[in-house]
Amino acid sequence: MIPTLETDRLILRAMKSDDFEPFAAFYASEAARFVGGPEDRVASWRRMAAYAGCWTLRGYGKFVAEEKATGAPVGIFGPSYPEGWPEPEIGWTVLPRFEGRGYAIEAAARTISFAYDELGWTTVMSAIFPGNERSVRLAGRLGAQHEGSIEVRPYGALEIYRHLPPDDFRAHLARQK
Repeated sequence: MIPTLETDRLILRAMKSDDFEPFAAFYASEAARFVGGPEDRVASWRRMAAYAGCWTLRGYGKFVAEEKATGAPVGIFGPSYPEGWPEPEIGWTVLPRFEGRGYAIEAAARTISFAYDELGWTTVMSAIFPGNERSVRLAGRLGAQHEGSIEVRPYGALEIYRHLPPDDFRAHLARQK
């Protein structure tokens, strides 16, 4: 039911139980402040179960990005639509040791393409915590524009970045190569 996607350096796949430890450590750290953390192991388990369960409830969900060269989990990327969210989004989380390698744009672009090409979405946004400059830069590199802010419980104010429509997004990616 959950497809496997690939990029040059990554495999985007379903979550598995072995993924819990690296992500629980991340979500317990201050590095998780822009994705609703820090949080304890129980909350991390619930978060990951919700990500995995989104596939059953919505027919799509987030992928774990795995580095092809090592098999190590790099981050979590992809479409989601949690209760209380204004609309479906493409989200991303990169484990700190993999930041700055270009994996985020590679995985985020692939999951946006998945949302457009496989799910048939015609628009997509990303909700970003204020102050998360790395995510703002990534959204910009993907061609997204700041659209405004919205209050989302329990997170508070989030900044909405609207991604380019499908044809414009494809053209933007082609220009990036």
